[in-house]
Amino acid sequence: QVQLVESGGGLVQAGGSLRLSCAASGSIFSFNAMNWYRQAPGNARELVTTITSGGSTNYADSVKGRFTISRDNARNTVYLHMNSLKPEDTAVYYCAAHSDYGVYWGQGTQVTVSS
Repeated sequence: QVQLVESGGGLVQAGGSLRLSCAASGSIFSFNAMNWYRQAPGNARELVTTITSGGSTNYADSVKGRFTISRDNARNTVYLHMNSLKPEDTAVYYCAAHSDYGVYWGQGTQVTVSS
């Protein structure tokens, strides 16, 4: 059973930065892709960014140029570097691992950006 544990969330002022971490219990190299999603109150969960096993990345338009996803295969960890944070980035952020057998989710970490 794959377990994903997110950390690094918190309260930050607008314009600030945070780095989220997603630590996997197994090798992340075995997953087709690792994603970050977010869900704000009253909103549907949305895909923020993706990194494939080959290292390709993709970003939602709302975070392009501000967020960066990276991976450390040796540590089985994926990171989300968030800069120039805006109040509208406030949400619970979830890490997800996509494999041929299904999708595994972390428990989420809260990010709150104050204006």
